[in-house]
Amino acid sequence: MTGFILYGINNIYTVLGPQGRRECRFKGKKLKDTEGEYSPLAPGDKVEWEDDPNNTGKGMILSRYPRENGFSRWNTKRNAPQTMAANLDVLVCLASPVSPPFRPRFIDRVLLLAEQHFPVIIAVNKADQGLDEEVREMLAIYRSIGYQVLSVSAHTGEGIPELISLIEGRRCAVVGQSGVGKSTLLNKLDPDFNLRVGEISEKYNRGKHTTNYGIMLPWRDGWIIDTPGIREIHVHGLDSRELAHFMPEFRPFIEDCQMPSCVHITEPGCSVKDAVEAGKIHPERYESYMRMYYSLKEREDGHG
Repeated sequence: MTGFILYGINNIYTVLGPQGRRECRFKGKKLKDTEGEYSPLAPGDKVEWEDDPNNTGKGMILSRYPRENGFSRWNTKRNAPQTMAANLDVLVCLASPVSPPFRPRFIDRVLLLAEQHFPVIIAVNKADQGLDEEVREMLAIYRSIGYQVLSVSAHTGEGIPELISLIEGRRCAVVGQSGVGKSTLLNKLDPDFNLRVGEISEKYNRGKHTTNYGIMLPWRDGWIIDTPGIREIHVHGLDSRELAHFMPEFRPFIEDCQMPSCVHITEPGCSVKDAVEAGKIHPERYESYMRMYYSLKEREDGHG
């Protein structure tokens, strides 16, 4: 039988199959073809499973179907990629303006990791807290390079109808820093989700991990995956030399660089750097690119 992973805790997975939910374990110690991954299954994964003959009402997972795509982070403790959500149509990157603070560097990393797979909606939750000029400027930059940007509020309902129209009937995941209000927002979309909601640490002005594992929630002919809050996110799975191709506003200028191997950092005759100086690429985005480049390069050189 086939089914989809709703969530997993300690290698026990809840699978949504043709007859409803079933608690399943692996048949054998490991799933084949998943070596090198921190966790072999993620919410949204399609799997093949069968009834467990030794445990009535339970199941055994036989294999994972090939993924269409996935959103993954680099797990620094395990030094391996960790897929947080699989088989998506769209990703919502949720931020907040004040508590916790707005972090464009975090958003840039999410955008880059998703760029090759699926579109991203940037949603600023807690819009009732107010958006200062710096936040508004960064949101305008994201709009100018083609990203969908929304201001939403789980408290007042601002932007909720528009968000629903963009994600209903689709396979969607919501990612963001701890404390940006993912679970609160999803409860606003559907109170039946009844997700546990956390608080903001007053000492550090950041969220406490309330969602400890990702969970897929079937909703309006599609699904939403609520992911655990992320403190830091690292770019992975890309060659540092190709990084610029995943920055949409860089692409019109890349081919005009004098050096074929230009990585747009120190090379002479770089059209990307010229575009930054001419105001065609925002310096904040270029700074973000350089940080991601050096982070990738360090790992490639064995220093990260």
